[in-house]
Amino acid sequence: MSFISAIGVAVPEHVFSQPVIASFMERTMQPDYTANRKLHAIFRASGIETRHSVLDDYGKQSDYSFYPNTKNFEPFPSTQARLEAYRKHALPLSLRAIENCLSQQAAINRKDITHLIQVSCTGMYAPGLDIDLIRHLNLNEHVQRTCINFMGCYAAFNALKLANALCKSERHAVVLVVCTELCTLHFQKEPTEDNLLANALFADGAGALLVTSSPQPGWNLVPEHFHNGLAFNGKEHMAWDIGNHGFEMKLSTYVPDTIRTGIKKLTSELLNQFQKNIGDISSFAIHPGGKKILEAIEQELGISQEENKPAYAVLKKYGNMSSATILFVLHHIMQQLQPQDTDKLVLSFAFGPGLTLESMLLKTHYQ
Repeated sequence: MSFISAIGVAVPEHVFSQPVIASFMERTMQPDYTANRKLHAIFRASGIETRHSVLDDYGKQSDYSFYPNTKNFEPFPSTQARLEAYRKHALPLSLRAIENCLSQQAAINRKDITHLIQVSCTGMYAPGLDIDLIRHLNLNEHVQRTCINFMGCYAAFNALKLANALCKSERHAVVLVVCTELCTLHFQKEPTEDNLLANALFADGAGALLVTSSPQPGWNLVPEHFHNGLAFNGKEHMAWDIGNHGFEMKLSTYVPDTIRTGIKKLTSELLNQFQKNIGDISSFAIHPGGKKILEAIEQELGISQEENKPAYAVLKKYGNMSSATILFVLHHIMQQLQPQDTDKLVLSFAFGPGLTLESMLLKTHYQ
């Protein structure tokens, strides 16, 4: 078996309210009247109050430190400049999330960690973040490393699948997973509908979790099963490309409808393997890709907004931090567990390019 025995999270120090970010977007994107009305409508309806960034520019009106101090923001930062910023900021943010995670299980020595899984879709370099983490954490140099890159918001599920398999196959496995996303480095200023949506949702954050082959003191989450699907009719509605001026998100307003058409089938296929139904689920850990996505899932599965509260809480405070976000939701759930909550089922979802639908069933366990 495998056990998620600790989850740590971290966000950058710069935090901005949605109106402040909207003001920055208005100045930089320079939308026409119609696009400007749409921009503010999207921000108001986002369900987000604050977001974090490694850049302080989003709270400024001038004297920018990353973006050019020109009227049209040209020359717009290149992909090279953005990845240099990723290299500068990803390590310290990752370390904070990991330290927060490891501090919860003091009995586990860092030298006991056998595997490191590093996840990101917002930056890369080589030698990479994985090697930097080993050096700064003073891990065993023989720790086995795996990097999961450019898979988007559902990548943490692939990391957990791998960690689960490792713990089941190696009786002394101790797996450290870290998801680090600096989405705000990839701001695009053309006032397209895709950019308006992306600029209203995405933020920076890191999450880390410890997966062990035996339960650790306190609360553990036990992965029972994983199940995934592909909605090929949504292939054009969510994509992630590398452009000359950063990574470019394609995110259409049809994503909630695409998820709606596949989520019930995905859930039934997962739960039927255990002769369970939606009424047997005690907690929901749903990736808050956006408020409309959460509402679509609630309608299809017949669950209430109150039952989906962890996702809304993370969305409201942090926005969408791509792969790291689901770790924030699971962290929120673990923080709320009470003695009577042992052996309860948690159903989790995340979504990404493809259009990929990922699901996971977990059980709570107190040691």
